Amino acid sequence: METLALTTDMKLVLGLVAMVMVLFLFERVRADLVALVVLVVLGLTGLVAPEDIFNGFSSNAVISIIATMILGMGLDRTGALNRLAAWLLRRSKGMEKRLLLYTSAIAGLNSSFMQNPSVMALYLPVASRLASRTGLRLSRFLLPICAAIIMGGSLTMVGNSPLILLNDLLVAANANLPSGVATLEPLPMFAPLPIGLALLVIALAYFHFFGDRLLGGGGESDGSVTPARTQSYFARAYGIEGDVFELTVSADSPLVGMALGEAESLHGAPLLLALKTGNDARLAPPGDARIWVGSVIGAMGPRQQVADFAQNNMLRMSARLREFGDLFNPSRAGISEAVVPPTSKFIGKSAADLAMRKNYNISLLAVNRDKEVLRDDIRNLPLRAGDMLVLHSIWQDLAQTAANRDFVVVTDFPKGEQRPHKFKVAMAIFAVTILVALGSDLPTSIALMTGVAGMLVCGVLKMDEAYSAISWKTVFLMACLIPLGWAMDTSGAAAWIAGHTIEALPEGLPVWAIQFTVAALTATFSLVISHVGATIVMVPLAINLALAAGGDPTVFALIVALSASNNLVTSSNPVVSMVVGPADYSARDLWRVGAPLSVAYLLVVVALVNLIF
Repeated sequence: METLALTTDMKLVLGLVAMVMVLFLFERVRADLVALVVLVVLGLTGLVAPEDIFNGFSSNAVISIIATMILGMGLDRTGALNRLAAWLLRRSKGMEKRLLLYTSAIAGLNSSFMQNPSVMALYLPVASRLASRTGLRLSRFLLPICAAIIMGGSLTMVGNSPLILLNDLLVAANANLPSGVATLEPLPMFAPLPIGLALLVIALAYFHFFGDRLLGGGGESDGSVTPARTQSYFARAYGIEGDVFELTVSADSPLVGMALGEAESLHGAPLLLALKTGNDARLAPPGDARIWVGSVIGAMGPRQQVADFAQNNMLRMSARLREFGDLFNPSRAGISEAVVPPTSKFIGKSAADLAMRKNYNISLLAVNRDKEVLRDDIRNLPLRAGDMLVLHSIWQDLAQTAANRDFVVVTDFPKGEQRPHKFKVAMAIFAVTILVALGSDLPTSIALMTGVAGMLVCGVLKMDEAYSAISWKTVFLMACLIPLGWAMDTSGAAAWIAGHTIEALPEGLPVWAIQFTVAALTATFSLVISHVGATIVMVPLAINLALAAGGDPTVFALIVALSASNNLVTSSNPVVSMVVGPADYSARDLWRVGAPLSVAYLLVVVALVNLIF
């Protein structure tokens, strides 16, 4: 290959790349601001044509990422992940290794159709809930799940940002290919599937067989504070424990005609949190609500206590929530703590005076006053400033009541409206979206946006919620850096680096060795300038290296896109950064556990890409 002369345009582009790397490394300036400055400089210097400079914002890659973020929120709002957590607990049957394996595997598969940070955001509360239910350390869950999500993102071309970007970069590279070179075609949706499966299996096996040694033993939960750890906390602090059961009132029951408040005062009564009479089902029913034949009561308490209450009062007990499944979905309702401030209008009044259940749809379960837990006859207990209230409610009702500042909620809870009744609709729309993406010639971005439109039209999400689901920092960063990749190609900077690299390498070096070097260099870049930046800089370079070495440009580019996510050791990977705090991982922990997996990642990618393509 004839070595190109270094031109002014090449120097400018390479200078911008160097500036991006330095600024991203030291993090003194926000990454999205750096990307904006790069975009402006590219426009001012004419390195990218003025009519093309903002095309990154309308690229298929950016639209696809926006769509996957919105689709992810749609699935979250329907409580899909909470249902998944319950299913995982049932299937694992109390076996720790099986629980870790199932959870990580499902998370990895989920990441094939959703942005990796979005999947991690969904699985953080799932992992937290599993940790609280099992007593295992949260640190034993998060890194295996994180690794599986990163590996699973390689299952499809929409699983992570580098792969979403790849097809756009391949199409853009066609404008600068030498004459006689075949046009580079976009890769189909499941092109990397075998490679992604191999990576996911390696991650699962790595933690399954070596997890005890890598992450420490199980045992008691650590002190990490996480929002979903409510069940074990409230059992320990207030004696509020047990599961929820449905009690159906028979014709012979002494409760028939009785007010709910009277039923609650019976000896040995569990917490009565819901009531369905006819077609009217509600959480926190008022104390004067009447119980009739066929009414269903939602009761919470230890199984034996609820069973004794059911037997004594001729009620049919069921552990399966057929009537209250949506109402008691943890994504929609749960237990919380709230403090009564000195300015509250609740001071001096009892829950009965306030008609708390009737007016606010909130049940008062206990009061912590001066470190003493009060649970007996609390409906008639006058409240004081400083009382800690333990409440059970639908999250939306809690948020509305808390807005009046009569109590201050101290438990983290889902602020947005949850719609578990839309679960089947959301899953159907998601399935159709994937089928459209697979079975038609439409661009992936259009297929994914079809799913977004479906969720909005069917009421799974509201328009404002869709806007809030988008991480504009991620979108802005990618859209502003995409023209830098174009400039690398059009200016000849990528070809110049490729030519000098080939000259520096020993003669007769096999193509796979060059590919391995490109993969390692991309992974190193991803530690410094993020996986998006590494992809944008390295794909044009890899294509030119392939042409110089007589290799397949598409293969080289795919190796770059896959290797850009090979960062399991630093917080520059957004998925890793999300687990470091909650699990209290140190940098040493990440390198000790992640480095061997990163090496395996590198070897698998280069070997399988060559074997398959």
